[in-house]
Amino acid sequence: MRTQQGFAEVNGTRLYYESAGEGLSVVLIHGFSLDTRMWDDQFEPLAGKFQVIRYDMRGFGRSALPDGAPFSPVSDLEALLDRLGIVQASLVGLSKGGMVALDFSLAHPQRVRSLALLDTVLGGFDWSREGSARNDLVWQLAGSVGLQAARESWLAHPYFEPALRQPQVAKRLAQFVAEYSGWHFLNDDHEQGLEPPAARRLAELRMPLLVLIGELDVQDFRQIADLIHRQVPHSRLEVIPDAGHMSNMEAPAQVNALLLDFLWGMGTA
Repeated sequence: MRTQQGFAEVNGTRLYYESAGEGLSVVLIHGFSLDTRMWDDQFEPLAGKFQVIRYDMRGFGRSALPDGAPFSPVSDLEALLDRLGIVQASLVGLSKGGMVALDFSLAHPQRVRSLALLDTVLGGFDWSREGSARNDLVWQLAGSVGLQAARESWLAHPYFEPALRQPQVAKRLAQFVAEYSGWHFLNDDHEQGLEPPAARRLAELRMPLLVLIGELDVQDFRQIADLIHRQVPHSRLEVIPDAGHMSNMEAPAQVNALLLDFLWGMGTA
């Protein structure tokens, strides 16, 4: 399958992207410390039916690092779609990528045909004390011990525990985290989120919505999935058996089947 690769100069930054396939547009948005490669198991299967775009967000993968000025991932995505001539797309995001997809859908609902959220972060969600403390540990280690210690702590996070039980998935994750710049661990992040945050605006969502959650994901993310499903009555919630936070990598066959069914249904509706 022919894949177009390139860099888009937008919003004063440089975003790496890949595109393959034809038809309705689907955009895949990666999680924190990851990049386009986390979608390797989805990219070609989806591109058999759609035009699929995956890109590295600012600060990740092959895209440029933040320069210290305030920026918005939602504005970056808007500028990338404009640059590629895409008026409307279905968005698929995991974890941090899900948060960006959700925020974009609230900020620009007319540009989103459908929305699929995998083990998503939710802006404005009240994280558990345990979850916040475990996340903070990574940044504390970065400042007191160094980047390598932060990377090791991040990879050992309970988020990834189920994925690390699969040798091939563990190998890929270790590579992604090792090659992540670590910029966010060492610098003040001036990323601007949606205001008011998405947790207070879920009732505004009108586009078709699929919520996927790994059965073994941590409690905070399972609560987020339930919260979104409760507050968006037309949403569809699917639990991926025996999968954790990296559900698309841990259970690609199940996730691909659900995404294809959902996205194809939107395309033929």
